[in-house]
Parts: sequence; C-alpha cells; structure tokens
Amino acid sequence: MKKNDSKNEFISLLGRFFTEYLPVSVNASPNTIASYKCAFRLLFQYLNEETDIKIGHITFEALDFELLTKYFEWLITTRKNSRATAKQRLAALASFADYSESRNLEAGYIFKNSLKKIYKKTFRKVKGKQRCSFTRRELEILFSLPDTTEKLGWRDLVLLCVMYSSGARAQEICDLTVKDVTHDERGNAILTLVGKGEKARRVKITSSATQLLDKYIASRKISIELNRHVFPSQRNDHLSVAAVEEIYEKYTKRAKAEHPELFCHGPYTPHVMRHTTATHLIESGVPLAIVKNILGRTSIQTTQIYLDISQQTVDRSMEKWNEKWFSKNNPDETALPQEEESIPAFLK
Repeated sequence: MKKNDSKNEFISLLGRFFTEYLPVSVNASPNTIASYKCAFRLLFQYLNEETDIKIGHITFEALDFELLTKYFEWLITTRKNSRATAKQRLAALASFADYSESRNLEAGYIFKNSLKKIYKKTFRKVKGKQRCSFTRRELEILFSLPDTTEKLGWRDLVLLCVMYSSGARAQEICDLTVKDVTHDERGNAILTLVGKGEKARRVKITSSATQLLDKYIASRKISIELNRHVFPSQRNDHLSVAAVEEIYEKYTKRAKAEHPELFCHGPYTPHVMRHTTATHLIESGVPLAIVKNILGRTSIQTTQIYLDISQQTVDRSMEKWNEKWFSKNNPDETALPQEEESIPAFLK
C-alpha cells in the first residue's frame, strides 16, 4: 500500500465491508450488521473525542496496539460497557481485520495483530452470561397472567404460547403474517419463519397452540387478509421487537411479584423463551440436530447433518414434543374480544 493512499484505504475497505461483504458475500443478518456498525461508530467517536485523528484521515497504521488498547479501556471505563460487550465490539473489528488482510495484506496486518494481542491480554477469560430458561412451573404461571377478555391480553397469551411452541425469535414473530400460517392434514399449524440472513424455515406447532392462534386470527377477522401481520401493537399493524420485549418484562415482573420464590434467574427476554423451547425439546428426547433445524441454527460443522433431515422428520419430532410437554391454555371462545368492523368486508 502506498503512503499517499493509506488514509483512503481504511475508509474504502470499510465501506465495501458494510455494503458488499457483509450483506452480499456473507449474507449477514441485519442485527449482525447493525452491531458491527455500532462498534465502528464507537471507534470513530473515541478517535474524535480522545485523539487528534480525524475520521477522514484514519489509517491502518494508526490503529496500533496502544491506540486500540485505549479504545477498549474507554469502552469499559467511560462508556460503562461490560467486558462481554467490549468483547463483542472487538469481534466486529476483528471481522473487518480479516476482510482487510485478505484484500491488502500489508494494510490489515498491524490492525489484525493488535486485536489479537488485546484479545489474549484482556478478553480471553471473558465469558458470556449463563443462559437461563423458564421452568415448566414458571411457564404455567406466565401463561395464566394475560387477561384474555382484553384485546392486548388475548394477543399476549397467543404470542407467548406460539413463541414457546415454535422457538421463534422475537423478530420472526413480529414479521409473521397470515399467509405464513398454513395447516397440515391434521389441522396443526405450520409457521413459515424468516430468520437471520433471510433464511426461511417451516415449524409445526402444537395442536393447543394452533387452536389459540386460529381463534386469535379469526377474532381479528383477518383470515383472508394474507399480508396482514398476525400480532399488532396498540397503534400499528406491525408489532416491534421492543414491544415484544416489553411484553416479557411486564409479565415476568408480575409473575415475580406474585411468586418471589420463582423467576430468580432473569432478566427474562424473548430469547429466554427460545432457549426454553430448545431445552425442553432436548429434555423430551428430540435429537440435537433436529432441535437446531427447528430453531434455524446452523454451523459449519453440522451443515451436512441438517441437509439430511427431512421436513417430515422435523414435523414428527415437534408433534411428539407437543403432545408430551405443551401446557394447555385455551380460553372459552365466547369470552374472547372480537375485532370491530370499521368498514364492510366487500370494501376492503
């Protein structure tokens, strides 16, 4: 790399990293891209506030061990990031370092090796938080809390039950539309969920969850409106991830207040429900490879195993688990709130 081009090389490669490599070559999820962007925005903020380096003049040579060490110290001390969060920021920078080195060995060498030294010195022993999950007793309590005579309570019960039955991510459940809900010959619902990297998968849910979901869609009078989102917010047709997080926070706080001896391993986020689904599937004897298929998880080591699993095998495993474990909670249809007709159906 020529000296007079060095100040342009970093920004040029970083631009292609975010516009071409991550979304196209890697097919990274929007959440991953957003997380990586945050790491670099923070780096630029640090350089602007704590150094004389201007954004337009950043070079790989400037990002040496000393500067990057101070950056991560700034994240932890000034920004109050946990060490686990700072480690995530380092992973984002390291991904770009790998990308840069593969395109310009000289440009990425110092940057990459500085990050390696920092990882060995500071982050090697940093462990993520231990995952928690709901017990079956906690699930029973959680499902009993929504007031199904109210629209929001009815929505919340169905959402919680469907997320448990399917192992869906919060974003996947927000994006679920009427056309994504089909049924097999026995009447059980099959959800088409679009996960990370826009990868779609089909998951059959329990018959109890199917009854709840079907009644809910019917009560909203959206059965033939295929593009309508299944779960709305109070003001919008499309529920947000933040709203789902608020739902979990609301009911787990109530549950903890009423049962202080339980719900002791929080915070209980939507992802905890997903982890609970995986835990209960494994406990009921569903093979790990099928569990990963159901949850839409992939890895380099197990990709071939997943390709050999048929949809029928996945469906049978889900049915077996559903019949054995799923909690029954099916309110009387006459007590459910009905969506008011705003305009005649023939005008929609």
